[in-house]
Amino acid sequence: MSRKPRQERGSMVRPPMESGKKIIAPSLLWMVIGAAALALLSTLQKLHLGVSLHWSGYLLPLLVGAGGGLAMYRFFLRERRQFAALVQSEERYRTLYRKTPVMLHSIDRLGRIIEVSDHWLTVLGYGRDEVIGRPLVDFFCDDSRRLAAEVLPRFYSVGNVHDIPYCFVRKDGSQIEVLLSAVSERDNRGSFRRSLAVAIDVTEYNAKAREIERLAFFDVLTGLPNRFLFKRLFDQSLAAAGEGRGLALVLLDLDRFKGINENHGHQEGDALLQAVAERLRSTEVAALVVARLAGDEFALLFELPGESRDLEPTVRALLDAVARPVNFGPRDLKTTASAGIACFPQDGGDASTLLRHADSALATAKATGRNTFSFFSREIQQQAQAQQRLEGALRRALDNDEFFLAYQPQIDSDAARIVGVEALLRWNHPELGIIGPGRFIEVAEESGLIVPIGAWVLRQACTTAAGWQQGRAGGVRLAVNFSPHQFKQPDFVANIEAVLAETGLDPRCLEVELTEGIVMENTEATLMTLADLKVMGVHLAVDDFGTGYSSLSYLKHFPFDRVKIAQEFVRDIPGDSDSAAIVVAILGMAASLGLAVVAEGVENAEQLAFLRQHGCREMQGFCFAPPLSPEDFQRLLASDTFAAAGRFAGCAPLPPDRA
Repeated sequence: MSRKPRQERGSMVRPPMESGKKIIAPSLLWMVIGAAALALLSTLQKLHLGVSLHWSGYLLPLLVGAGGGLAMYRFFLRERRQFAALVQSEERYRTLYRKTPVMLHSIDRLGRIIEVSDHWLTVLGYGRDEVIGRPLVDFFCDDSRRLAAEVLPRFYSVGNVHDIPYCFVRKDGSQIEVLLSAVSERDNRGSFRRSLAVAIDVTEYNAKAREIERLAFFDVLTGLPNRFLFKRLFDQSLAAAGEGRGLALVLLDLDRFKGINENHGHQEGDALLQAVAERLRSTEVAALVVARLAGDEFALLFELPGESRDLEPTVRALLDAVARPVNFGPRDLKTTASAGIACFPQDGGDASTLLRHADSALATAKATGRNTFSFFSREIQQQAQAQQRLEGALRRALDNDEFFLAYQPQIDSDAARIVGVEALLRWNHPELGIIGPGRFIEVAEESGLIVPIGAWVLRQACTTAAGWQQGRAGGVRLAVNFSPHQFKQPDFVANIEAVLAETGLDPRCLEVELTEGIVMENTEATLMTLADLKVMGVHLAVDDFGTGYSSLSYLKHFPFDRVKIAQEFVRDIPGDSDSAAIVVAILGMAASLGLAVVAEGVENAEQLAFLRQHGCREMQGFCFAPPLSPEDFQRLLASDTFAAAGRFAGCAPLPPDRA
């Protein structure tokens, strides 16, 4: 009830359950008392959350006099319950928001923090009163502040962002890397009111990714780009080369370096390689790129503004620099080098061709007498003609059914059983005998013949594996490699689906192996293709992992099941520290992403022990079995036993072909 003199102004009547909320104006109250009649009221209250609440009730005048009046007001119970429920819902939401074990934050239209989760505060080391009301960018590193200046206007306009890489600065000054995604809350007019953002800590993942990138793209011993990075930089230089601008590729190989290692030890051999690398880096004519391709082989890329012969003094200076003695305490160690040169555009228009031609020229230089160099010549061009003849022979091989498949088991070394098998292509040449794919697959790829050859491989492998499904092989994966040309075909998925239907092979028994380069060329189209394959039930694997783009973000976004460690890394473990570091890093990243791993090319007990010690269970290689005929593989599978030395009772392995 209320009793007030008519002259009093400025205060508001408070409903009994509101405790301080002001709803009814005094002027309205005295109008009702003066009329001496029951009044029904409806008023709108705006709450602090931006929610409007309608109240309904009545005012009843009880006493009216010259000096004042008396009135009773009452609001309906339904509205009181509505308000109480809203308050309770708000509290539940706030509790859930703060206690969720992820980094959540909300900002207003000015970018100021209006709420954060407890986990957000814990990770960054701040108290709630230290962050509320401050701009979010206050907690970013400098690079992230610049990025936010670009992203926030778009976020306010569009209303959402996904996986934006930011870097938060903790209270102690350390930094964490996050992927931030956010959505916005809008009012009835569509204006931005507040955000809800979640930040995922990817600091450890990014550190592993950078380490793998460093190991996979740079030579640990010399710090130079390795073969994979050089190939990428070479491609970029070729793409940037305009009309009239030439490039020269120099392949340089140390002479008799193997003898140095054998006579003086690997420690001095490594020191010699480091000295050579430094001398190549500091040549008078700066190279665009200096790389260590493998062992004692280096590559240098030069601009060539004039004739190719103009490069001769530079190459001779390189060989002279390498030939200078390297001091090792009490003695000097001396070596020489040979070089092969191929020039763009006259000797080839792409990196693969130029590398091949430079390598041919290098072989000519070494045959000439070492400590010299040779340019790619017309005589060497005859090798290209030989490749053309090879292409014709491949076409005839398809027509004459000269190809066949061998099957190499993939072993679970812990369970001592076969869990998969890879189909490997072989060519039974009528004159040269059995030829491995290393001798012809590049020509098949360049000519486009890889598409029909690959289609034959898929159909043949699935037909054979379907015959095994009735027995023990029903649960064994069949791994089939696919080339870039095949993957780019518009009917790639449809062809796989048709072959599976035709042969009756369970899609869950097929594993599609793709190289890193394939999946990085067109990520959106690639993701759609891989998603279609996953819907079919097919397994997906990255073949020769670490030899291409080293993968990094695509492993997170693409639906791969397995990575295969390239045999060129496995081959040199555990003795080669670089290869060992790469293998360990790949195993660690795969484990963090929940991916299975198969190590290729396991050939001895030392490699087997190293891989098992670092958590790799599945392996493939001559340590367990060579590539086998279908019949021999089926017998091996039925026996369910194998020997660690790689020789199997009752099996007649095909002639080993490690090409």
